[in-house]
Amino acid sequence: MTEVAMTAAAQPQAATDQRRVAPKGSGLEVAFEYVCFAAATLLLAALGGVLVSLLIGGWPAFAHFGVSFFTSSTWDPVNDEFGVAGPIVGTVVTSLLALLLAVPTAFGVAFFLVELCPGPLKRPIGTAVELLAGIPSIVYGMWGLFVFAPVFSKFVQLPLMTAAPPGSIWEKFTQGVPNGTGILAASIILAVMVLPFIAATMRELLNTVPAQVRESAYGLGATTGEVVMKVTLPYVRRGVIGAIMLGLGRALGETMAVTFIIGNSHGFPKSLFDAGSTIASTIANEFAEAAPGLHTASLIASGLVLFIITFIVLALARMMLGRQRSV
Repeated sequence: MTEVAMTAAAQPQAATDQRRVAPKGSGLEVAFEYVCFAAATLLLAALGGVLVSLLIGGWPAFAHFGVSFFTSSTWDPVNDEFGVAGPIVGTVVTSLLALLLAVPTAFGVAFFLVELCPGPLKRPIGTAVELLAGIPSIVYGMWGLFVFAPVFSKFVQLPLMTAAPPGSIWEKFTQGVPNGTGILAASIILAVMVLPFIAATMRELLNTVPAQVRESAYGLGATTGEVVMKVTLPYVRRGVIGAIMLGLGRALGETMAVTFIIGNSHGFPKSLFDAGSTIASTIANEFAEAAPGLHTASLIASGLVLFIITFIVLALARMMLGRQRSV
């Protein structure tokens, strides 16, 4: 009886000893946590350092020009007069026009890949879309300047400018030099660049829709168009908005492709075919030759403005994508 009691008392003790055995690699757990914390802290420190550097470098321009720096389109390095209103308008207009052109096409590509594309073609087409998203921007810019611009000038600009009635609103929208460059040409190149990005994101979002949801709609007699518009798209609506805004963030910060074909004029664009500029193209064109002083400070201040605009857009996109995951 005593031996049985001792054996019963020894079993919990043995189980406790086994539970106290540390797993392999547990000694590195604390070090791993510190490394992860250091990586996150380093990233935030780098982001804060960029923001502070832009603020310090651009402060002379903000202090000297005040509010006029944001409202004036004058950009005169000779007389040290700078205003970023023209590049801001060019940045916003080209980005919005690019989204207006790219979003419907990207939706069509994504819906085709998910709903209509034959099985053997899904992977090749999907891979091609992803490869388009990885092409360097300078390649798009060179293609736009040497291939797209002459074709655009001959078959789009000249016919539209010739057909516009004198004194009409269409003449105002199409006035300019028919050389294949300008606001609309830059917007089209931007649309080609952001289209695969939005399409790839949209495809991943549509793939998250449960198969039972689609099958239920088809079982009720819905057509493919009805399933897409009334079932699939509402299911991922927040994520779709997030994908569009991510594309907008890419368009806002694009530099080389736009620099090649926008015309690089600092004034307000008066038509779709008129030359313009963006914040990124202005910095790329002038920073290397900028004289120390207000010229350099104005370029750095312009970079800070672009940083804030892009950060706001990406933060909103991130918030919307986060809501989509929680649904």
